[in-house]
Amino acid sequence: MACLMKKILWLLLLVLLVLNLQHCVDGTQQVPCFFIFGDSMSDNGNNNNLVTMAKANYQPYGIDFPEGPTGRFTNGRNLVDIIAEHLGFNNYIPPFATARGQEILKGVNYASGAAGIRKETGQQQGDRISLDGQLLNHQVTVSNIKILLGNNDSLATAYLNKCIYSVAIGSDDYINNYFLPQFYPTSHIYNQKQYATVLVQRLSQQLLTLHKLGALKIALFGLGVLWNTPVELTRCRINSSCVDNIDNAVALFNDKVVTLVNNFNNNLRNAKFIYINTTEISLSSLTSEGSIVTNVPCCEVFKNPEPQFQCIPFGIACSNRSQYSSWDAVHPTEVGYVIFGGRAYRAQSPADAYPHDIEHLAQS
Repeated sequence: MACLMKKILWLLLLVLLVLNLQHCVDGTQQVPCFFIFGDSMSDNGNNNNLVTMAKANYQPYGIDFPEGPTGRFTNGRNLVDIIAEHLGFNNYIPPFATARGQEILKGVNYASGAAGIRKETGQQQGDRISLDGQLLNHQVTVSNIKILLGNNDSLATAYLNKCIYSVAIGSDDYINNYFLPQFYPTSHIYNQKQYATVLVQRLSQQLLTLHKLGALKIALFGLGVLWNTPVELTRCRINSSCVDNIDNAVALFNDKVVTLVNNFNNNLRNAKFIYINTTEISLSSLTSEGSIVTNVPCCEVFKNPEPQFQCIPFGIACSNRSQYSSWDAVHPTEVGYVIFGGRAYRAQSPADAYPHDIEHLAQS
């Protein structure tokens, strides 16, 4: 009797897996699950209950999102919401803070505002979940997925191998670390080339951990035009050397991430890493949208005495949000994420993604 029940359980688990995978083929969902690692560009609620200034679960955040303020650092959908839609998911991927039960089989969002590759990054903001912490949370999820799949390691690994993994992190290691010498010593310890090297070396170790947990299809996002955010434009003002300094730091990091993608694709068995060229997408989008306001945020932001990152709670937001590229002093508006997420999924130019885009990654 016990043997029969065990066989029935295995059959039910296999049916569940096949149905989920079949839906990816016959339906609109292209992969069984989507796991998300990153910072405030991807966070959808993991910081809500942390003791931190880096949170967005208050108005006017979410002014255009059906559920209102959820912890997304924008007026509506964020980057990974757009990508999830393109991948065919019916629902947005839940944050680790609230993900429960069988919904984790569709994926989990671990991203945390102000988080970085380095553990200390963003500490002046308060609590946050660094990439190391996010990977620990993913280990919990993987263990729970194995339980849901009958404690069958091979079945769980096969399932996780088919998922997409988004890793968009590193911006805070600059704007909430390296470029804040009053809080962090990193700019005194490392020149820009050295800092990019140690950052990508650490990122490499973290990605190897992710790979060991079953990740084969990984999209790595490069850093964007950090100097073109309202907060950095204000800090640099008309100082062109300040802009060049930030631009150079971003380029050094991004170049090393491309090299990392090549190394992993050549040396990790069955691994498929891609690089999303955030800088190229951002610059070309700004060039094509000539009437978009780029130098000021849509919402009122704190000033102490210079502009801070986030919107003032219950402050005023612009009414013509589709005409603004920046929601607050750092994060894009939903319209910016629609463009960015759309081109990350399906490249409009060969420069948008390397060696291919997320759509091709899902199909591989």
